[in-house]
Amino acid sequence: MVRLWSIAKVRIGKVSNVYRDVRVGRRRWFTSRVMSFGDGSHGALGMSGMGMGMDAYEPTLISNLPSDVSFISAGHYHSLAVTSGGEIWAWGRNEEGQLGRIASRSSRSEPKRVEGLENVSVRAGFASGVISTAIGDDGSLWVWGRSKRGQLGLGKGIIEALVPSRVETLAEEHIVKVSLGWGHALALTVDGKVFGWGYVADGRVGNVGLPLEPSLLDSLTNGYDDHQNHEDAAEKKVEEAMKKENNMPIAWEPRLVEELRDVKVADIACGSDHSLVLCHDGTLLSSGSNIYGQLGRQSKQELGMSPVGITGSPISVAAGLGHSLAICNIQSDSNTRRIVSSWGWNRSQQLGRGKPENVPREVEGLDGETPASLSAGRVHSLCVTEKGEAWVWGCGKNGRLGLGSSIDEPEPMLLEDVEGCVLQAVAGFDHSFILVTNLDV
Repeated sequence: MVRLWSIAKVRIGKVSNVYRDVRVGRRRWFTSRVMSFGDGSHGALGMSGMGMGMDAYEPTLISNLPSDVSFISAGHYHSLAVTSGGEIWAWGRNEEGQLGRIASRSSRSEPKRVEGLENVSVRAGFASGVISTAIGDDGSLWVWGRSKRGQLGLGKGIIEALVPSRVETLAEEHIVKVSLGWGHALALTVDGKVFGWGYVADGRVGNVGLPLEPSLLDSLTNGYDDHQNHEDAAEKKVEEAMKKENNMPIAWEPRLVEELRDVKVADIACGSDHSLVLCHDGTLLSSGSNIYGQLGRQSKQELGMSPVGITGSPISVAAGLGHSLAICNIQSDSNTRRIVSSWGWNRSQQLGRGKPENVPREVEGLDGETPASLSAGRVHSLCVTEKGEAWVWGCGKNGRLGLGSSIDEPEPMLLEDVEGCVLQAVAGFDHSFILVTNLDV
């Protein structure tokens, strides 16, 4: 049975409450299951019986996970699941040690418990391309994997952690969320502070006391014109650009983001090369690379955190490789409706709407639905509604939308034939997961 976090005196009557309460207080019990779909070439689907390289075009049960999973996360090519008992499981790509264990190519697709956290009760886990993180009940942050860009946050020159290691710089803080980009990271504390570390060019984590300088990425990838390239070609260009950089600006340990020192933050999200920060007063800030228009600004701004020109009151955010998403409350007359806004890269229709692409606009096709949470992959997007349904749009290659085909979808499509209530939907680069319960919400 799953023990999901819930606030005392709050009835679990809507998915938004269930998802929010995963992070907050007491617990309720019910069973859950995890289903995956999309690209299986790295073993990130968790289906050892299918063999490496097999894709899943519809949501498929991961049969060898515990039945008490309460939180899921998808890295670029690997995956994490947290159980109600405080365990964290991992599977998928392991070239950088992000699974927290030695795994052969044939065994890495099998979910197994991460070793070295037996004395930590894990409440959530978050993953990037090359590292994994776990947050304990006590707010401690643990990391493992390999990153030459300082994404581990363990100290100057430390690029590898073969076993989960505590981020001692944050030992006095209570961490509630971590978000990871290609080489940078943000952490949010329970009292609304934000810390940033890793590769900091373009001011993608804001001002953390290092010189704010532009990245070579924009010039080497031809800026916004790369918008027209196939996603694989775009990613290759990014990799080539990173290799050409010398003396990368790196914050080797977490540092308080100066622009946010006197601001209480509600949510954070890191794309590959950009970041979104949602303040408690409803102000949405963005920073980092803007080669795809993912910062949501019509005019060029200084490096670092600057406001996004968004309509409505944002309440949560998500970021993919080059696109951004936000759930917003829109007030009209005496009514309030909730929408999804999107902006940035739209090569495979991952914005779910038409032009202009570099400024936030409402995603089409969700009329009558109330979005509760969002997730963004490389070029696809996922949304869970308060009904407990999952909606998907963008690139359908390898079945990453779970709709039974490889067709791109320009507008949100309901993920049908899923029995039960969807609590979470998360996107890796090319694969996706849903966390489902039979609880009637």
